[in-house]
Amino acid sequence: MWNAFRNSKAHIRKVFMAPQKKLHIGMSLAPTWLSGEAWRREDSNVEGLFSSDFYVDIAKRSEAVHLDFVFRPDALFLPLEMIENGSGFASLDPTLLLASLARETTHIGLLSTISTIFFPPYLVARQLQTLHWLSNGRAGWNVVTALNGHDNFGLENMPSSQERYDRAEEFTAVVRQLWESFPSDALKLDRGSGRFADPEKVSAINHVGDYNRVKGPLNLPAFGKSPIPLVQAGASARGRSFAASIADAIFSSSPDMESAIELRRDLRRLAETHNRSADSVNLMPGLSLYLAESRKEADDLFRQTHARTEKARKLNTIKNLIGLDLAEWPESRRVSTPDLPPPLAQPYSGTHAELLRRAIERDQPTVAELLWRPEVMGSAHWQIIGTVDDAFEEIRNWAEAGAMDGFILLPGGSVTSMHLALEKLVPRLKDAGLFRERYASPYFADHLRA
Repeated sequence: MWNAFRNSKAHIRKVFMAPQKKLHIGMSLAPTWLSGEAWRREDSNVEGLFSSDFYVDIAKRSEAVHLDFVFRPDALFLPLEMIENGSGFASLDPTLLLASLARETTHIGLLSTISTIFFPPYLVARQLQTLHWLSNGRAGWNVVTALNGHDNFGLENMPSSQERYDRAEEFTAVVRQLWESFPSDALKLDRGSGRFADPEKVSAINHVGDYNRVKGPLNLPAFGKSPIPLVQAGASARGRSFAASIADAIFSSSPDMESAIELRRDLRRLAETHNRSADSVNLMPGLSLYLAESRKEADDLFRQTHARTEKARKLNTIKNLIGLDLAEWPESRRVSTPDLPPPLAQPYSGTHAELLRRAIERDQPTVAELLWRPEVMGSAHWQIIGTVDDAFEEIRNWAEAGAMDGFILLPGGSVTSMHLALEKLVPRLKDAGLFRERYASPYFADHLRA
């Protein structure tokens, strides 16, 4: 099945463009290799999931091969239906976790996820600037608006998508103003004169907006030597515009090269409408990797990991995304454009729905193939199931086609898949000149600029 999926992309790969710069690579600290049935493996170390040592190991391995950053995605609610068969959204607080990694690493970026809906901007500005100081300039902020969790923070309902982005836009601007309110050069530390700081250089921001009232200044000076990079993952038209206006890197769910090329082109265009350079935004799709010594082993690993994913749930996902009921269809029947009903007014996920419709129009998959699509399985990430050689060739093709500026490693199936990604795949990319040989700077922001 996966060979057929690989071959379906061949027409895209015939035309290449030389990559203009080294790729950027991040590593997810959410242990994606424990998803599905994988946590039940004897070598999973799932018992360490809520300990610092578990993540120190990943961060040190990632830094050893000079990745740009590690990051921890976050959610502020716990779906009880998920917790019986896996960790679901249960996790340590990302900013506290990354603070524990700051003293165990020296160069790798530490990217924390913080919502603009549930926290006051003053607290977020202080937490991130604290992490920046503790890590010597390696903090980053993954700006999210959140999709759920409102009832844990006194809200009756989640704001609409439009309002969430309006809030995020104001919130991010306030945080940045607070970082500037106590500039690093205001700090004098002059023992002779007894002058700790110059109060004339520190000022209140006196922000009064639609969603926040913040006087300031921040009670912590800016680190000064390097800024805090921002990352975002907006997928809707409004989300893309917001991401292009603030982000140094943009995460995406791009299961195929065509969708990635279109998204990268649009984000670069949008960046220029916000008076930013097109090169100032780096598109970094999530890359789900099931790696093994052979393709058969990788296929087996993928299927074993998802052995308990019920067909009924996948059929229901398809119905909720595109309105197509395939319950009575034989698995050998192909699904094509004429089979698609009109787009749903409110699909479960607009992004996933659009990607799935596009995949059907392009590939005309059988029902059996459709059930294993990334959009249906849940993540909608770019997915490679195979050997290190397979992954290397696919990544090189995407890079040469101008489909991305880098990617986020999301290894799956087993801890071995994670180790292969870091110990075998990344060195192959280095040997091919696609990734850095060493760090040129100790600061996270500089990694994303190189």
